[in-house]
Amino acid sequence: MSTTRAKFKCTSVTVTEIGSTILLEPVTQGSPENENFFKWTPFGKIEIGTINPSVTFNPGKEYYVDFNQVD
Repeated sequence: MSTTRAKFKCTSVTVTEIGSTILLEPVTQGSPENENFFKWTPFGKIEIGTINPSVTFNPGKEYYVDFNQVD
C-alpha cells in the first residue's frame, strides 16, 4: 500500500453554534520544502467540519495530510 503525503495550510476556521468548519489549502511557497511539495502535491482545497471541540486547527499553520488507499 502506498501513501501520498501532501502539505496543506489552514486558511480559516469558522466556528458556529454546532461546530467548526476548517479550510485547508496546499502550500505553494515559504520554504524549500513547501516549494517541493507544491511540485508533487495534489492541488485544490480540503474543507472539513467537526463538532468535537478538542479537534483544533490554527489558521496560518501547516499540516501534513496522508492519503492511504483502503482495501
